[in-house]
Amino acid sequence: MASKRISVSMNRVEGDLEVRTEIKGGVVTDAWCSGTMFRGFERLLVGRGSYDGLVITPRVCGICSTSHLVAASGALDMITGARVPPDAIRIRNIAQIAEHIQSDIRHYVLMFAVDFTNRSYKGQALFEEAVARYEPFKGSSVVDAIRETKRVLEIIAIIGGQWPHSSFMVPGGVASIPNKSDLLQCSLLLRQYRAWYEQRILGCSIERWQEVKSSNGLDEWIEERQEHRESELGFYLRFARSAGLDKTGRGTASFLSFGSLERPEGTTVGTSGTKTLIPAGFARAGGINGFDQDKVSEHVASSWYVDYEGGRHPFSGETQPYATGKENDKYSWAKAPRYEGHSVETGPLAEMVIAGNELIADLIRKEGPSACVRELARLIRPAGLIPAMEGWITETNGGGKYYADPGNVPDGKGFGLTQASRGALGHWVKIKDRVIQHYQIITPSAWNFSPRDSGGSRGPVEEALVGTKVRDPQNPIELEHIVRSFDPCLVCTVH
Repeated sequence: MASKRISVSMNRVEGDLEVRTEIKGGVVTDAWCSGTMFRGFERLLVGRGSYDGLVITPRVCGICSTSHLVAASGALDMITGARVPPDAIRIRNIAQIAEHIQSDIRHYVLMFAVDFTNRSYKGQALFEEAVARYEPFKGSSVVDAIRETKRVLEIIAIIGGQWPHSSFMVPGGVASIPNKSDLLQCSLLLRQYRAWYEQRILGCSIERWQEVKSSNGLDEWIEERQEHRESELGFYLRFARSAGLDKTGRGTASFLSFGSLERPEGTTVGTSGTKTLIPAGFARAGGINGFDQDKVSEHVASSWYVDYEGGRHPFSGETQPYATGKENDKYSWAKAPRYEGHSVETGPLAEMVIAGNELIADLIRKEGPSACVRELARLIRPAGLIPAMEGWITETNGGGKYYADPGNVPDGKGFGLTQASRGALGHWVKIKDRVIQHYQIITPSAWNFSPRDSGGSRGPVEEALVGTKVRDPQNPIELEHIVRSFDPCLVCTVH
C-alpha cells in the first residue's frame, strides 16, 4: 500500500510550526514537528548585565511573558540568596494567575474551537451553532472572550505597570508597591471575571463544578441543567465527543510539572504543608514521582545546532546554530528536552494528572489521554486558580513589605522553574563579575513540540499524531485538533 506525505503549516499562534506526516491507508504512520524560525535569545543574553534577563526574557513570548519574568527573577533569587517577603510572593502569584486564566480561555475560543467551523463538519448537528459561536472576528463567543479576558489583564497592569513584557519582579521581591485602592480594584476586576467565567464558560458556580469528580458525574452534570449544556464547556464536550476527539491524540502518556505558585508564609491558600499550589512531579505508567531538575536534559540530534553526544543538562547546554550538514536527520530549530531520558508532555493536563485531579484521572483511566481531555483540562483550570487568586488578593497587605534587598548579584549559578500557561518553563543562569555567562531556557512548547532525541524517540506531539485516521489529506482537520490541543507557541520553542 502506497504511503503519502502531507505538510501542514500552523501559524494561528505566535511563531511558525510545520507538521509533516506520513500517511498509509488513511492512517498516520509517522510524524515530524519542525520549528522553522530561529530567534537566539540564549545567545544574545550572554555578555549582558546580570539583571538584563528580567527585561529581555519576558520578550521571548507575548502570551506568557509574566511566567518568563517569574523564572528569570527566580533564578536571580537563588543566586543572590534572596528572601522574598510573603506579600511579594502573593503579588507575583496574582500576576501569573491572571495571565493563565486569560490565556486558557483565549486559546480555547480563538485558537482551538475555531476548528469546529471547518467545512468537514458541515454535516454535524452542532455545526451551525459552532459557526455562530466561533467564526473568526464575528462569533458571539469570540467577541465576548476578547472583551472579558482583556479586562482581567488589567490586574497585571495595576500591580506591574504593563502587560505584556512587564519587568516589575526583581531578586528580593517586586519593584512596585500596590496600595489598598489598587488591591480593591484588582479584587473588583477578578470578581467580574469570575462572574463571567461561571456564567459563560461553566454555566454554573465554581463550587458546583468542583463537585464533578468522575466521568459519570460529568455526564450527569451536562444533563442536569440547560445552562450546563449551553455553556462553552457543555458545548465543547458535546461537539468534541461527536467529532471523536476523545479517541485521538494519546501522546506519550508521560507527564511533567515543574510546580509553581509558591505558597507564602502564613497563607491559607492551598494545602497546608505543601510548597507550591501547583505541585511538581513526573507521572509515567500510572505512577507519580517527585521532580528533580538534575534529571532534565536537552538533545540536539534532530535540531539545527552543533552536535554533542546524548543529552545535556541546561547548565552544560549549548546553543550553536548549525543549519547545514546531516540534512536528513536535523529538521527543527527546537531542541529536544527530556526528563530521565523520557519524552514527556507538559501543560494543564500534566498539572492535573500530577495533582491527582479525580475527574481527569477517571477520564484517562477509561479513555486514555486524548485531545478531548487535554483541552478540557485547559478550559477548567481557571476554576481552580480563580479562588486561589481571590485568596491571595485578600491576604495581601496594601502598603506592606514587598522587597528585601539581596545586595549585589554575586558570581554563581541558579535556576528559576515555574508552570507557564502551556506547562513547564525553566531558566538556568550563570553569573560572573555581574555579567551573564550562560543562559539556557526550556519552554513548554519545547517539551511538547520537540523533534526526535539522540535515541530516535519522537516528541510528544509527534507521538500523539501517529495512528490518527485522516479522512481528507487536503483538509487534515484531525491533525490540527491534536496539535492545537497542546496549545503550540513556537516563538518560545525556538529561543
